[in-house]
Amino acid sequence: MVDSALRLDGLVTRLRALGGVAASARVQREGFSAGTVGAAVRAGAVLRIRRRWLALPEADAFLVAAARSGVVLTCSTAAHRLGLWVLEHEEVHVAAPPHAGRITVAEGTRVHRCTPLMPRHPEDLVDGVVNILGVVSKCLPTEQALAVWDSALNKKLVTLDEMRRYRLTGRGRALPDLATPLADSGLETFLIVRLRWLGERLTPQAWILGHRVDLLIGERLVVQVDGAHHVGAQREADIRHDARLMLNGYHVIRVGYRQVVEDWPSVQQLVVHAIAQGLHRAR
Repeated sequence: MVDSALRLDGLVTRLRALGGVAASARVQREGFSAGTVGAAVRAGAVLRIRRRWLALPEADAFLVAAARSGVVLTCSTAAHRLGLWVLEHEEVHVAAPPHAGRITVAEGTRVHRCTPLMPRHPEDLVDGVVNILGVVSKCLPTEQALAVWDSALNKKLVTLDEMRRYRLTGRGRALPDLATPLADSGLETFLIVRLRWLGERLTPQAWILGHRVDLLIGERLVVQVDGAHHVGAQREADIRHDARLMLNGYHVIRVGYRQVVEDWPSVQQLVVHAIAQGLHRAR
């Protein structure tokens, strides 16, 4: 009895280390017998999902749903889980092989039936970064897809040289030439994409007076973007740096998340007026 309890506890501990959901075949390869698995299921310590998967009762609902539907989390859903910058969204994105049979998913779920850039292991429930970027390039508007790519490059999860070697299709073929590892957030990516038409020099993450600024236009115009949760000590430090910048001859435009995402014309007007007045040029 003691040995059985220890084996059951060991299975629960291992499943927790694997993220709460794992293929039955994997835990059996790691030495947990069918008897131990069966005992854990009967005791309610482990749930069996479609015979192929095991999950803890408290496991991540997205992973459980993916296992139950025979899909993997991908696109913006997987990007968010990976810590990449993604525009706020509610739709859940999953992927399945192009010729998979009928797939039953919850309402509000988008199924991508596509060939991945990298083969998916049958025991994976979440796409890796390369496949995420591949699906993102087909699914999201170019600007949003580029923001996810920039985020992955900024976090050093992939390189541009690597991404160029994969068999990208459609809009994805252009993204390696547009992406940059310098953008610290998708909001900075949006700034660069939306202001490129001005024909002025745009320098993301420029280092000025001991701090980085989100975007330097020309020599003297600084654009700073506050994220959705930009408050407290960080906000106060940025205000102090803004003051130093202005005292040293820079012109600073500071805008918020909602302005960039929902009211871009007002942001563009500020920048255009500043450029028209020559505020981007060194005096």
